[in-house]
Amino acid sequence: MKANIKSLFSVCAAVLITSCTDLDVKVESQYTEYPSDNEIAIEAKMADVYFQMRDCFGRRYMEAQSLSSDEYTAVSYGGGWYDSGAYAHPSLHDFTAEDATIDWMGTLTGGCTKANTIIRDLGGDEAGEVIAPARAMRAFFHFIMMDCWGDAPILDHLPTDGELINRSPRAEVARFIEEELKAIIPQLTDEVNANTYGKPTRWMAEALLIKLYINWAVYTAESVDKYDAATATNSKLNDCIALCDDIITKGKFNLGSMSYQKKFGPDNGSHVEDFIYAMPYDTYTATGMQYGRARTWKKAGDVELSYYGMKLSSSAGGYITMTPEFASLFEDPGKAGDRAKSVLMGPVYVYNSQTYEPTSEPALDHNGNQIVLTKDITLDDPNDVQLGVGDDIEGYNQGYRSVKFFVIDDDFKNSRNQSNDLPIFRYADILLTKAEAILRGGNATNGDTPVSLMNQIRAYVHADDVNAGLSNEELLEELYDERGREFFDENWRRNDMIRFGHFEDEFFPHYHDFPTANFDKTRRIFPLHRDMLNTNPNWEQNPGYPEYHN
Repeated sequence: MKANIKSLFSVCAAVLITSCTDLDVKVESQYTEYPSDNEIAIEAKMADVYFQMRDCFGRRYMEAQSLSSDEYTAVSYGGGWYDSGAYAHPSLHDFTAEDATIDWMGTLTGGCTKANTIIRDLGGDEAGEVIAPARAMRAFFHFIMMDCWGDAPILDHLPTDGELINRSPRAEVARFIEEELKAIIPQLTDEVNANTYGKPTRWMAEALLIKLYINWAVYTAESVDKYDAATATNSKLNDCIALCDDIITKGKFNLGSMSYQKKFGPDNGSHVEDFIYAMPYDTYTATGMQYGRARTWKKAGDVELSYYGMKLSSSAGGYITMTPEFASLFEDPGKAGDRAKSVLMGPVYVYNSQTYEPTSEPALDHNGNQIVLTKDITLDDPNDVQLGVGDDIEGYNQGYRSVKFFVIDDDFKNSRNQSNDLPIFRYADILLTKAEAILRGGNATNGDTPVSLMNQIRAYVHADDVNAGLSNEELLEELYDERGREFFDENWRRNDMIRFGHFEDEFFPHYHDFPTANFDKTRRIFPLHRDMLNTNPNWEQNPGYPEYHN
C-alpha cells in the first residue's frame, strides 16, 4: 500500500456521506451530526470531498480531455471499443448528449453538495479557516464545470426543498471562483508534507487561481465562440504573475532531482517535489486510475514479457493512441529530451520495471516479432466513423503510445487499475505559465524572462535551450509545443489548445474532409449529458448542440 494513501484512506473510510447529483434534493436527512471541534471527524468528512473526483479523474475525465485534443485519438478494432461512439465522438468534436465520456457533471455538483454540507455543519461562512479546505474544493469543482461546460450553476449553498438552481453565465462563475479563492488563500495551510498531500493547501488554491487568470480572456468572453486568441486581451496577467512569484519564491516546490519517468511512476507520491496538488491512487485500498488500460498496446497481455518488463495478468484496451500531429513533438531529441522515453515510437523495447527506462531488449508481439509502431494511422475505410483500424497486428501497431503513467502487474492484475498518482498542478506548470503571461504582455519580474523560465524546464529533462532569438510570437508557439511535451497525459492539452487558438486545427481524425468532423467553435465546451438535462429540466442544452428530448 502506498504510504501517502494509507492515512488518507483510513480517514476517508471513517465517515461516509451520500453523494447528491440532483440540485433540488432535500439534504437534511442525508448527514450525520458530528462534533465540530473533533479534528478526526472533520478530516473524515473532508476526505470524502477531497476524493470526490478520484473515480472520474481515473478514466472518464481523461477520455473527455485527451480525446477532444490533438494528443490522442480513439480507434476501434473490428468494431470493438467503439462503444456507441463514446470515444470516437470526442476525437471528431462530434459530441452527443448520450456519450459516456461526458456523463460526470453530476459528480461535480455532488461534490459541491458535500462541501456545502460540511460548511453548514461546521458553522457556515463565518467558520473561517476550518471550512477553507471545503471552499477550495468547491471552487475547484466549479472551475472544472465552467471549463468543460461553460455556463454552470453557482452552488454556494444547500438548496431548499424544491429549489431549482439555474446555470449562471460563465464569466459570473469565473468571478465567483476568483472571489472564493482570494478569500480563502490566507486561511489555508502553507505546509507541504505527506499529511497535506492530495489536500487543498494555499499553494493548490493559488495554482487554481493561476489557471483561472491565464484563461481569463477565454472564460470572460461574450460567448464561447467569440474568444479569439489572436485579438483577446487579458486583464489578469500581472495578477497571474504575482501568484506565480509567490509559489516560486517561497521555495516549497522545485522541478526535483528524480527522472521524468520516475515522477509519474506507480511509486510516485508526496516525495515528488514538483507536485503542488495531486490525486492519490492505490488500486488495493482505494480507487485505481486506468490510463494504462486505455493507452497500452492492444495485445500486451498476450505475451510472456510485455514492454513493461513483466508479464501482464490482464488484457489491455488499447483504444487510445497518439495522433501523428502530436507525436511529432517528440521526434526532435533536442526539444523532447528525456520526455521522449515516455513515448513508444517505431521499434519498441522492453522497459526496466524499476527505473521505467527503456532497455536494448526488443519487445515482442504475440507472433514473436518485435513490435514496430507506425506514426501514421490509416483507417480501413477512410470515412469510417467508428475509426476502425482492423482487428489484426497492422491495426494494433498504428499510432505511437505513451508509457508515462507506467504500468506494473501488481496493480494491473486488479481490474486493470494503477496506483500512479495523477498530478493536477505542478511547479513546472507555474514556470511555463509565468513565461506565457509575460509573453502575452504581463510585466517581467525577479529577472525572469520567458526564455529563462522555459530553459529551466529544458534543463531538467536534458533538452537543448530554447532559441533566444525567436520573436514573441514564435516564442508563444514554442511554449505551446513545450507545454504539450511537458504535460502530455495530464489533461491540460484541450485547455491549452483553446487558449492558444488551436482547438479548431486539423489533426487525426479531425480533418475537414472527414464526414463527421466538426469545426464549430461552440464545440470548445461539451454538451450537457442527458442525465443532467433530465435531472434539471430548467436547463437548456449548450448552443451548437441539438436539443435533447427524453
